[in-house]
Amino acid sequence: MVTTLLIIFIVGYILIASEHVLGVNKATFALIMCGLLWAVYSLCTHDPNISSEMVEALGDTCEIVVFLIGAMTIVELIDRYGGFKIMIDKIHASNKRKLLWILALVAFFMSAVLDNMTTTIIMVMMLRRMLQDQKERWMFACTIVLAANAGGAWSPIGDITTIMLWMKNYVSSVDLIENLLLPSLVSVIVPVFIASRMIPTSPMEERNSQDNRIGYDMSKEHPKISRVILWCGIGGLLFVPVFKATTHLAPYMGILLSLGVLWLMTELLVRHYKLDGKIEGRISQVMRNIDMSTILFFLGILMAVSALSQAGILGELAGWLNNTMHNVYAINGIIGVLSSIVDNVPLVAACMEMYPVANDAMIAAASDPAYTALFVEDGLFWHLLTFCAGVGGSMLIIGSAAGVVAMGIEKIPFMWYLKRITWLAFSGYIAGIAMIWLMDLILN
Repeated sequence: MVTTLLIIFIVGYILIASEHVLGVNKATFALIMCGLLWAVYSLCTHDPNISSEMVEALGDTCEIVVFLIGAMTIVELIDRYGGFKIMIDKIHASNKRKLLWILALVAFFMSAVLDNMTTTIIMVMMLRRMLQDQKERWMFACTIVLAANAGGAWSPIGDITTIMLWMKNYVSSVDLIENLLLPSLVSVIVPVFIASRMIPTSPMEERNSQDNRIGYDMSKEHPKISRVILWCGIGGLLFVPVFKATTHLAPYMGILLSLGVLWLMTELLVRHYKLDGKIEGRISQVMRNIDMSTILFFLGILMAVSALSQAGILGELAGWLNNTMHNVYAINGIIGVLSSIVDNVPLVAACMEMYPVANDAMIAAASDPAYTALFVEDGLFWHLLTFCAGVGGSMLIIGSAAGVVAMGIEKIPFMWYLKRITWLAFSGYIAGIAMIWLMDLILN
């Protein structure tokens, strides 16, 4: 049984990683893999409790899926009302080298509130209004990818992997920010500093005013509405960690509350300003543009990993890694490199299944209590995993959703990125890990 399950998972993984070669959405293979793994597990074990095990796994997975649907709807709503254009119009620089730094820092902090993919789409499309030369835009776009991936690593709502770890109480909001903000910032500053040496200090070009990517340009007709939706949307996202800390309820309940309030606001705005024929600004209309294939991919891949966990495969793998390496830096360093080749979501999901959060009893009973203590909530292992899985994906352009988006928009060649950007991303990756090590050495 174990061999069959591993073959299904490996083949499914290869097909998912080959999405852009095959031209088939990765959600297709994730759902097929999920169904096959659970079917084989059921047929081979004849476990009478498998239905309850599936319901439990589905419940855990749906918490994340519901949260993502709410967050993606809020982000799409902000875009629909032209809120992001307000942010774009505030960006100014005297020369191109300064622009590189500004865009990197904006992407870094923006992706901590939004997600790295949405941030990259907004920022890369903005580049078309600022720079005419395509190869010059490639360098800027790739820098944005590095910054967006790093920015998502230190915020509990900045990336799907941090959301997963935060929702299941592997990390907490305040500790995550305190421990990863500086390393994540270092992982951006190092490659951007090097990249800035490759950018001339020539003055900025005149902006292209013909780019109307944000089709419903509310910021011109009703700028107040755009500002209200922008700040209320961001406020709704930032409210979720506060809601969780205050009520101790799951984050998806906080995002649903924020979405409900925004839904009521937009209904009143659409009626008052008679916006029906202009922007289709109701939540029910905005939700049509949510990328449901991404939602289904997460559903399929997380349920597939749950099947491997139920079969005991991930527990054995965790034991092998502990016995072979017995070093959290080595384990997470490898995971980070792997996340540039394959999707970081199943990697993090697998680690969550492989390594339960340690408690006092587990530490006391362990043969190496000091090592086991690294796996407590907000322990070094989980902070390293969050950083490595998020930042490591930047080493290849196909290693993150942000990279794939930038590649599609600007037609960035895989080999161009490999030759010019991979070593920059790796330098930031190593610098960030070194900063985590230094902070841990000083504080502990």
